[in-house]
Amino acid sequence: MTFPALILRNLWSKKARSIGLAFAVAIAVMAVVTLDVTSSGLEQSAAAVISVGKADFTVAQKGASDTLTSTIDRQELTVLQKTPGVATVVGVLVETENINAENPVFIEIGIDPGDLPGFGVKVVRGKAYGPTASHEVMLGWRAAANLGLRVGDQFRANGTTNTVTGIYSTGNSFGDAAAMFPLPAIQGYNRVPGIVTLAFVKVTPGASAAKVAARVDYAQPQLVTIRTASQFGRADRNLVYLQAAVNGSTILAILIGAVIVGNTMLLSLFERTREFGLLRAIGWTRLRTVNLLLGESLLLAVLGAALGVALSFVVAAGLARLPALRGILHPNFTEGAFWRALFTALVMTLLGALYPTTRAAMLSPLKALSYE
Repeated sequence: MTFPALILRNLWSKKARSIGLAFAVAIAVMAVVTLDVTSSGLEQSAAAVISVGKADFTVAQKGASDTLTSTIDRQELTVLQKTPGVATVVGVLVETENINAENPVFIEIGIDPGDLPGFGVKVVRGKAYGPTASHEVMLGWRAAANLGLRVGDQFRANGTTNTVTGIYSTGNSFGDAAAMFPLPAIQGYNRVPGIVTLAFVKVTPGASAAKVAARVDYAQPQLVTIRTASQFGRADRNLVYLQAAVNGSTILAILIGAVIVGNTMLLSLFERTREFGLLRAIGWTRLRTVNLLLGESLLLAVLGAALGVALSFVVAAGLARLPALRGILHPNFTEGAFWRALFTALVMTLLGALYPTTRAAMLSPLKALSYE
């Protein structure tokens, strides 16, 4: 019998123990991967908000709990516009509203119609709303399809009935699933005159976006600039906390999983003491005994990792359907999530197997064969 075949036979002969150990690994992996993909999904949603405007960089309030709670006033926008190297600044107000059960977190964007072309908005049907209109709205083509509305229909939001003047496209899935209102109107609806959520900045031709962003950070320390996905945490503390939770859960899962694996394998060692004694008596080296146990453990780790990833798909899909997260959470199963799953499974299994395998290797063949 080959060595791999022996490993498979040993695991199959103790199916209940093998299944239990693989399931313990799977639960730990599921927790880690689910947190990882939800964190990545929320970061992706934040990235979508910031990338709607097709700007060189975005400006938000520093220290805001999340991107949508950022506030920038008129004076800050004026200073921003006068910063050397800044060509244009588009201030937008972003709000959310519970439209219906299918759209509990519907995005509403307030923006002046004159800023629409620079914001990357293309009106594909109808026309833009007026600059001071109070009951007009444009819908992204995804939102219009989702709500079943066309140009000329009525869209109720912010406690008012608004006429759909046009359907637009931005090329951004987040922006295309939203609604756009005249900036003064949505500021009035939400009682925040002169306030915007984000400012989208384009630099003058030939200027360095990084240097201009650095000037903004220096001149207005209460604001923060965001140019890349890795900088989202500067404007959204929730993303920082969530990533810390992912890292913490990985460490915790490895420690708890290692204890479970170690306890199970130690019980298995007591059951198989005579078996190991016989193997040593017929000439097996300590190294080969260790390799046998490690081989069994690693195979269970891989199986547990696969099962854990499958379970995380189910759990993440369930979380995305919760009313509080629908439309915001889009689980993002990246390559890194799968590597994190395998890393978690292997490390917890190796740590858990360390003591039992060492003890098995040190068994005296005579004592092991006489073990009752």
